[in-house]
Amino acid sequence: MKNILVFGAGLSSSYLFKYLRAHAAKENWRIGICDANQELAKAKAALSKHFFVVACEVINDEQRNAAIANQDLVISLLPPALHILIAKSCIVNKVPLVTASYVSAEMQKLDADAKKAGILLLNEIGLDPGIDHLSAMKMIDEIQAKGGKINSFKSFCGGLVAPEFDNNPWKYKFTWNPQNVVMAGQSTATYLQDGKTKYIPAHQIFKQTQTVKVPGLGNFEAYANRDSISYIEPYKLKNAKTVLRGTLRRTGFCNNWQNLIELGLTDASKSIEGLEKVSYRDFIASFVPVQGNESLEKALANYLGIKQNSSLFKNIEWLGLLKNEKIGLNDATPSQVLLKCLLNKWQLKKHELDMVVMKHEIDYTLNKKHFHVGSSMVIKGEDQTYTAMAKTVGLPMAIASKLILNGTIKERGVHIPISPIFYEPILKELKTYEIDFKEKTQVLSSHK
Repeated sequence: MKNILVFGAGLSSSYLFKYLRAHAAKENWRIGICDANQELAKAKAALSKHFFVVACEVINDEQRNAAIANQDLVISLLPPALHILIAKSCIVNKVPLVTASYVSAEMQKLDADAKKAGILLLNEIGLDPGIDHLSAMKMIDEIQAKGGKINSFKSFCGGLVAPEFDNNPWKYKFTWNPQNVVMAGQSTATYLQDGKTKYIPAHQIFKQTQTVKVPGLGNFEAYANRDSISYIEPYKLKNAKTVLRGTLRRTGFCNNWQNLIELGLTDASKSIEGLEKVSYRDFIASFVPVQGNESLEKALANYLGIKQNSSLFKNIEWLGLLKNEKIGLNDATPSQVLLKCLLNKWQLKKHELDMVVMKHEIDYTLNKKHFHVGSSMVIKGEDQTYTAMAKTVGLPMAIASKLILNGTIKERGVHIPISPIFYEPILKELKTYEIDFKEKTQVLSSHK
């Protein structure tokens, strides 16, 4: 029997547990579930006789080590900061770890210790990062195996609302962790364009966007996502002149979001006391210089450099930020106030579905011809439990876990899934769940 311990039982875990449940008998698995919310863990455990609840305070070294000691594999769905604690316990107990989070500098430093312990610490095996790595590297390796020279690589992904439920003026609803949405674009983005390194400071990220066309869905806009430069070497793109990873949103979203940034509403650096008695309107007024007897609406429009009758201004009003409704928070940052407001407006209703969109664009040269290949994936959720986001985050983790346990994946140390040993079997199995890409190649030009 193989013992698996899963830390975290939140929204993104539904498809992971569905997969583990479906394969538990055949693979002879016993799955422990540990979550700070004991009732949630019990509800998940009740889904299968192969599941059980593990009581453990993750930040307690003794409890964490004891929980991991007798496991054959650990999966962590917890916040990234907690992965390090779990990874260190996995090394002590010689237990492999699977997470969907980016490899942090702290995690990378554990590479030698993980190799010495003879275990794999597999990160970035969710959606983005995750499926993007698997699919992109398959394309890159195939092009380079033919002798192709990659000149430009762009990759985009977005968690969105399905088109038939895209019915608010922002063209956006929460389909994953709302806190992460509000905090997106909080650090400088770096990427390569025409052979030159580009930097976009956080307050400018949503101003510098580009159009991305997705077959069957039309145009989206994309903003640069974190550090694209760091993927040049692992993606084997040292000869490429352009390398960019970005996030997709419906056209118009970024201009609207930029106004919230300009107002300071995404700031998480300082808490403000006494907001339970302050209205949203008065809160906004505290950020905007008002001249004489002019209305807040006029002052706000002037401050942002937009017209009062513009869609940009109306979208701020639509959020309820100019209403006299009390905020009801005591000690909160502007970003927390914004989040509370958005939770009232951007929630998916029970009958509404989410959607995940991913698009890779590669320009390459082969036999004196220039080619452009576009590869896109569109996944819609099934319901509020089995969402597209949960499916595309959970299934890669679950499949990778199975492959580690049965010995198909033999890597040791800290890894991300960019080699054939990862992408070949995982993409093959994902295809059986209708997670697949459609490719189209065009000849751009040829030179005799």
